[in-house]
Amino acid sequence: MVRPVLSLLRPVVGGASNLSASIPARSFSSTSRIMLATPAGGRNPFAPRTGPQKLTPGPVKTPNPKDTANTTAADAGSRRDGEVTSAGGAGADAWPDYSKGPSALDKASQLFFFTEIVRGMWIVLEQFFRPPYTIMYPFEKGPLSPRFRGEHALRRYPNGEERCIACKLCEAICPAQAITIESEAREDGSRRTTRYDLDMTKCIYCGFCQEACPVDAIVETQNAEYSTETREELLYNKEKLLANGDKAEAEIAANLQADHFYR
Repeated sequence: MVRPVLSLLRPVVGGASNLSASIPARSFSSTSRIMLATPAGGRNPFAPRTGPQKLTPGPVKTPNPKDTANTTAADAGSRRDGEVTSAGGAGADAWPDYSKGPSALDKASQLFFFTEIVRGMWIVLEQFFRPPYTIMYPFEKGPLSPRFRGEHALRRYPNGEERCIACKLCEAICPAQAITIESEAREDGSRRTTRYDLDMTKCIYCGFCQEACPVDAIVETQNAEYSTETREELLYNKEKLLANGDKAEAEIAANLQADHFYR
């Protein structure tokens, strides 16, 4: 039974072997290689080039306005003689002309004769014969601005009544929390402070309290000479602040008058 089946399959196997033998091995390998290497819809990389290849241009690049600026007759006439412009022709990108600067001999003379040092010594010599600018403090004092912020004071009205109405705006706006206020109503219905403490060791002299006060009660005087030996002396109460205001009232009023144009 096996022999008849093999006899039937022999012509088929033999035909396949005869077909493969009839195809040259070189042509089969080259054909398969070309089919594997050639991309879909592309050019055969193994085919010989027949002529120059034309590349597809890409997207147009936005030109630089400095490189594509057109040179006009006015620009050409306004340029200095010998000025070299850039490739685009824009006069704004021109290279400086160093040919009209100092010569090599001038540079060498400045280098070897130390002209910079001589000029610096001449300036020192000029200042040597001028009157000194030094102020002999504390016997001599320079001018102070009306906005100078120094020691604090509480002011009074011309009739002697204290100005502070205990609105506590200065206490609220103080960034250092150096002010403490307590108040009570009087018999006439007005509100006045019973306690006004100011810790000068906390104060940063920002002037916010003076700017926030609606009646110009708390101010900063031009007194900067109030150093103390103990910390307790810099804890000002209401009586100390009112005493400072009584002592410098004329100066405070003059400073406020001089500065009221800018408020």
